Amino acid sequence: MPRRGKVIRREIRPDAKYGSVTVARFVSRVMMQGRKATAEQIVYGALQLVSQQLNQGPVEVMEQVIRNVTPSLEVKPRRVGGATYQVPVEVQPRRGLSLAIRWLVRSARARPGKSAAEKLAAEIIDVAQGRGATVKKCEDTRRMAEANKAFAHYRW
Repeated sequence: MPRRGKVIRREIRPDAKYGSVTVARFVSRVMMQGRKATAEQIVYGALQLVSQQLNQGPVEVMEQVIRNVTPSLEVKPRRVGGATYQVPVEVQPRRGLSLAIRWLVRSARARPGKSAAEKLAAEIIDVAQGRGATVKKCEDTRRMAEANKAFAHYRW
């Protein structure tokens, strides 16, 4: 981040199949070593499995899942007089989306066995139903922020 001036954000193009920017960001997060075609196969396969099991549109399910795990509060360390406090701060929408996608992909990769598309689909279905490792991570983040409300006045 530059000390002066603004950061110019790149415009993210919607993905080819669904025309969704969220799905395009999800594909980029799943991608490893520049293999975008492989990442697209994984994400599109997972969304197809999810839409078959939940009988809903894949993009609608994806948007709902992202909303379910987007944090509203997080903690940031703030050093005051030799002590470090965990200060709760509100999450900006762009960062919230990034965190939700990151947590989803990380939890899906941590699941045992199966193909990548099946693991991702299983995690998305779990989040849509309000359970899974990603939901736990979101709840832990919220709980940590609420536990440290006493230090909210150190917000900058």
